[in-house]
This record gives sequence, C-alpha cells and structure tokens, in this order.
Amino acid sequence: MRSDRCHIVTGPAGAGKSAYARRLAAELGACLIDSDIATERLVRAGLGLAGLDPDDRDSPAYKRAYRDAVYEAMFDLALSNLPHIPVVMAGPFTREGGEPDWPDRLEARLGVRPTLHFVWCQPEERRQRILKRGEERDRPKLADWNTYAAFCREERPVWEHVFVAT
Repeated sequence: MRSDRCHIVTGPAGAGKSAYARRLAAELGACLIDSDIATERLVRAGLGLAGLDPDDRDSPAYKRAYRDAVYEAMFDLALSNLPHIPVVMAGPFTREGGEPDWPDRLEARLGVRPTLHFVWCQPEERRQRILKRGEERDRPKLADWNTYAAFCREERPVWEHVFVAT
C-alpha cells in the first residue's frame, strides 16, 4: 500500500482541522473520517444515558469513557477503507502530539505510514471560530475559555508533520 494513502489531521479545537481535512480528502478522492461526525451521535447518547453532560468533551469522565473508543472507531473505519481508497482522518489527537513513537504505532496499526498534519491558529482566532460554528459540544469550552485555553496543547507535535497555519 502506498504511503500517500493515509493522512491524519490533528490540532486544537477551532483551528480548522475539519475544513482542511475536507479539502484534502476532496483533492485526494479520499474517504473522510472526522471525529466530530463519525462518533458524535453515539457519544452524545452514551453521555446522556450515563447522566453526564452530552456536550462534554474535556472532562476526565469523558476522556476515561470515550476518548480512546472514539479514536479506535476511527482507526477501524480507516482500516476498512484503506485497501480501496485513500483515507483522511481528522481529530485533535492531543496526547499523541507529545508521543514520539505515535507514527510508528500508527504504521503498525494501519499497515501504512500516514502523513501527519498539524493545523494551528492563535487561541483567540480559535475562540472566535468556535463561537461562530455554534455547536453545542463547544458550550463547556466557551463557558470557561481561559481554563480551557490554559490546558489546550499549543506546542507543535514532536513528530514530523505538515504544519498548516490557518
């Protein structure tokens, strides 16, 4: 399988990951697997059934119950599509940005070394974009933006990547 078959778009909320990933997928004729689309309905339903805020994407409870499951579902979808068409995946992958061996683990998992992209813009620009898109899942971030922004990974990933400033 060619190495240009898989692209993973990472970055903080509001940086422009989804828009960039849509353009990239269109250019490549690729399957787009965006974390916000691929698992959103299931995450909202599960959080609601558990008595948790269906808009929560940042609490320890969400991360413990859903973070890895969301990414695993995305990787499963990628694996089922990669033999047939290129794949573009979009998600924050925040923790992975600090893991030097992540590209190697991805290659072992997917059977191809993906091209990694990091999308970034200034925090205030991200806040404005998040406000503009008006998604319920962003409500907790906006309610306490300063706290959210303080814990948001701003550093570029430690692995080789395509840097995309938006």
